[in-house]
Amino acid sequence: MVSRPRVVVGRRRRIAVVPRSVRLVTVAALVAGCLVLVACDGGPPEGARGGSGGSRGAAGVGDPYFPKAGNGGYDVTHYGLTLSYVPDGNRLRGTAVVTARATQDLSSFDLDLLGMDVEEVRVEGAVARFRREGQELVVRPSEPLAGGEAFEVRVRYSGSPVTITDADRSQEGWLRTADGVLALGEPTGSMAWFPGAHHPSDKASYDVAVTVPKGLTAVSNGEPRGRRTGPDGRTTFRWHTAEPTASYAATLAIGRFTVTTSVLGGGLPAYVAVDPSQVAASRAVLARLPEVMDWARDSFGSYPFSSVGAIVDRPGDAGYALETQNRPVFPGAPGMETFVHELAHQWFGVSVTPRSWRDMWLSEGLATYAEWLWTEDEGGATAEETFRALYDHGADVYEDLWDFPPAKPPGPAHISDAPVYQRGAMVVHRVRQALHDDDAFHGLLRGWAAARRHGNARTEDFTAFVEKRAPQVDFDGIWSQWLYGEGRPPRP
Repeated sequence: MVSRPRVVVGRRRRIAVVPRSVRLVTVAALVAGCLVLVACDGGPPEGARGGSGGSRGAAGVGDPYFPKAGNGGYDVTHYGLTLSYVPDGNRLRGTAVVTARATQDLSSFDLDLLGMDVEEVRVEGAVARFRREGQELVVRPSEPLAGGEAFEVRVRYSGSPVTITDADRSQEGWLRTADGVLALGEPTGSMAWFPGAHHPSDKASYDVAVTVPKGLTAVSNGEPRGRRTGPDGRTTFRWHTAEPTASYAATLAIGRFTVTTSVLGGGLPAYVAVDPSQVAASRAVLARLPEVMDWARDSFGSYPFSSVGAIVDRPGDAGYALETQNRPVFPGAPGMETFVHELAHQWFGVSVTPRSWRDMWLSEGLATYAEWLWTEDEGGATAEETFRALYDHGADVYEDLWDFPPAKPPGPAHISDAPVYQRGAMVVHRVRQALHDDDAFHGLLRGWAAARRHGNARTEDFTAFVEKRAPQVDFDGIWSQWLYGEGRPPRP
């Protein structure tokens, strides 16, 4: 994402407050110099619940910052979403078919869903009892599920999806726009528009069918699987995502988009959707998509997905850019560095996804460093010059730069702060310095992206990988001072 006002790029935060261009000028100068309990029972009467084997799956996977995110007792393998949206009145009607495998004997389990009215839940075709507990939809199947059993949950729901305000005051979830909506999920926003296990550690494939009024287009992840217009003029758009996807990287954009398709090098399909008001301003940067993808594949290895592209909505429709899978979202025409950042995330963050939100620097630090590499390869400031400028003067721009180490944000309000992005990139550069060999460093980046392709990783996984790739190098000081240490480390 792209970060908060005074932060460079990165995940996202509040760019609408201070334009990203302000940050770029400053860095150039540096280099030059619901928790209410809701009773909502549905389904068959109490006596129809079946046997009592198993237990309830955990209401969350225990993320250090978002403990209720995700759910225990099962792993999701696929989401099938059939949605119908009417912007007038902000009305969404949906059926979510969640395919999963039980990892324990289950008498009941949870799905994350904030807001919306649940009309019916079925498990393996049988009506199931359910209740609401804040963001938890607690489902009790008519028969217990055995550990190892594959099962299907079908949820019918409707209502007006909510916009979620995070601890750092950014907004996600269901963001209404002038002509439709933009659904963004980092870190927990996807639970506003479909039920599921909304934590980055539980990835799945997706099929999404969205019906919208005449004149509107619906864009999601993956590849289009056709469209059909009914006699009432409403059109259903279908999208398919085969590769594992963290729900935070799932998106839905509905509006009056100008859509272009092309084929890049290697036969890679590209789908780009741009709000008509942003077509002219976006043209120059979007035209460089083939060039950026060639550069990124040389730098990070083979592209991990079956298509690429971008969604460019209007400025102010979101307060940040986000690395949604296959086609990142930009609020207004992106700058070149932001464009590179979000595309680099397809390797670091989307394919290799942090295991928990504490590991956010693995996504943002590497994507920020990709900006440094791009600038260096374009003949601008070298990564070493950027590193030195940040070390010497970075606190003048990012007042919180040395407030905490990248691997230990103090809480959920800080996972998108400067230490995660800028100091995270500095950790990567310190690894490069320690290797004294750019070929070895680029091999390390490609190897990391390949080793964890479509999976998850913890900070400890990264440090162990680096040490294994270069056993002759002592990285202990880098980890203790730059990755985990408090305050500004000694000058390297």
